[in-house]
Amino acid sequence: MVLGLCGLGNGWRAAARLGLAPNWIGEAISILGVAVWFTWLCLYAARWRNDRHAVLQEARDPTSSFFTSLAPVATMIAGVGLAPHWPAAAWLMALAGLVGVTLFAAWGAGTLWMGGRAFEATTPILYMPTVGGGFVAAITCASFGMKDLGLLYFGAGLLSWLTLESIVVHRMILRTLPVPLRASLGLHFAPPAVACVAYLSVTDGPPDRLAQILFGYALFQALVMVRLVPWLRMQPFSPAAWAYTFGVSALPLAALRLTERGLEGPNGNLAIPLFIIANLFIGWTALRTVVLLHQRKLLPGSRS
Repeated sequence: MVLGLCGLGNGWRAAARLGLAPNWIGEAISILGVAVWFTWLCLYAARWRNDRHAVLQEARDPTSSFFTSLAPVATMIAGVGLAPHWPAAAWLMALAGLVGVTLFAAWGAGTLWMGGRAFEATTPILYMPTVGGGFVAAITCASFGMKDLGLLYFGAGLLSWLTLESIVVHRMILRTLPVPLRASLGLHFAPPAVACVAYLSVTDGPPDRLAQILFGYALFQALVMVRLVPWLRMQPFSPAAWAYTFGVSALPLAALRLTERGLEGPNGNLAIPLFIIANLFIGWTALRTVVLLHQRKLLPGSRS
């Protein structure tokens, strides 16, 4: 939720810089993302206090354990969202997120290298610590004026993505993802678009060929996701649908950033339609989530 909302907020900020939207919309969505981050942080802390055994059990599960890296990743992107309004607090959030994602990525990669992982546990969730963490860390570093450090994180994220991509695709070709895990394909969709945004964040000047290559692959991934819609909809709507919103928000943000940096051609024609689609999809996801919250079905174990 935090990644999708703050990503959408950054998209509105880019649209405002291009003169396509008022400033207040992007700031309002970004602050909403920060509020959601703080709410989930409090809920997670309460769960750690009240049901520590279950939290530790999830942390040891080979499939779900890598989701834990969402904590530092969401903290970083929430810090970027908060930065224009409360720089000191945002810097502390960014620093905590950078330290957390670095430690978790090293721990997660080391765990994979020791082997013994079941074939079924190989899912797009593997991208979270190194790929998602590396790219968001690069964006965060650039937002706080540390582009050289951001390049290091971008390199770690890029090469981790290229390594894991073939492994994850190989698994999906040979054995279908079970219905409860299909929303994790949203994490497979996100890397090229987020990589493009991260690369533009840590570089200067007109977009080069690599930025356009990353954007082209992101567009291809989006087309594949559209083709998979009937198959993905076999999984009933749940908060897991927010996994799609990171890539959905990053794709138009990449197009807007390319336009902002002076790229002309097909990209300029795609930026606004992609941005409209992203707003509609994330708005629909948010509305469905509010309905679940009203029905007291949002959190596991809750009752209507």
